[in-house]
Amino acid sequence: MPACGPISQPVWGYEMRSSLTEKLRIVFLGTAEFAVPTLRALARGPDVVVAVVTRPDRPAGRGRKLRPSPVKQAAEELGLAILQPERVSADEGVATLRELSPDLLFVVAFGEILREEALSVPARGAVNLHASLLPRYRGAAPIQRALMAGEKETGVTVQWMARETDAGDIILQRAAAISPEEDAGSLAERLAALGAEAAVAAIELLRAGTAPRLRQDEEEITYAPPIRREELVINWGRPAASIADHVRALSPLPGARTTHDGRLLKVLAAGEAKREPGEKGIPGEVLELTRSGFLVQAGSGGVSVLRVQPEGRRTMSASDYAKGYRLRRGDRLGN
Repeated sequence: MPACGPISQPVWGYEMRSSLTEKLRIVFLGTAEFAVPTLRALARGPDVVVAVVTRPDRPAGRGRKLRPSPVKQAAEELGLAILQPERVSADEGVATLRELSPDLLFVVAFGEILREEALSVPARGAVNLHASLLPRYRGAAPIQRALMAGEKETGVTVQWMARETDAGDIILQRAAAISPEEDAGSLAERLAALGAEAAVAAIELLRAGTAPRLRQDEEEITYAPPIRREELVINWGRPAASIADHVRALSPLPGARTTHDGRLLKVLAAGEAKREPGEKGIPGEVLELTRSGFLVQAGSGGVSVLRVQPEGRRTMSASDYAKGYRLRRGDRLGN
């Protein structure tokens, strides 16, 4: 087998193929935590996960020690073969996929755009689980962008993979309402569980040879590009509801940010606070200290700040921050 990153254990199953003809041979490709519930669900199913492909270990934390991906950790717990190529679509990666002889590639939050050479390897095709109701929110940040836009509904889609990212024909979808209290972290956790259920249902259709190919409506396409660094900064001149949506879209990581007394302050939970007509301060001005935190003037309305993280410190309630950092009415946040 060509070199393709470390393998935690031998890839097994080749000699058993004749006895597993009724089962799909699946190569799972995933990296992020969002992919873990689907991997676990497929590993529990009747099919054979012959290998798990994930991104190489990366330096992380203050010590910059190599850290395995969440998918690698889950695959090790499940006793599955692990491949960590720098690029699956490179010649060696494609050759390794061919040796695995998969019926299906199942891709979830992997982190590499696969070329046609890789997508053409599996006998029954390659499919992907995406965290939106396609064709809405194609791209890398569908959960964050849906929350930023104030959407009331999202969901997951299992799609056939195509040359263009997230443009493949749809196999099935599952919708989910978005509650006003959810942030990106809690919504991702819920969609990951829903995605695992959708993946199992899609696999049953694929195994039976009845998986549909429903074309996406091109008039409904919207995009979810990666979050840019400059988008992390809170613009207090925007409407309060928009700021609250912005905060929850970036919570818990990387966190929406502002400044207080010239120091970075992440805002991790906030809500819209109704203001009486005529009550108005300067955008970013602290209007009131409350039991739950503090109230900040927005471009229209007020923002109730509930949870924050000062620079270099732990996450804390906004009320504790106000006491510990001497936040006062009339202080200004941001520039």
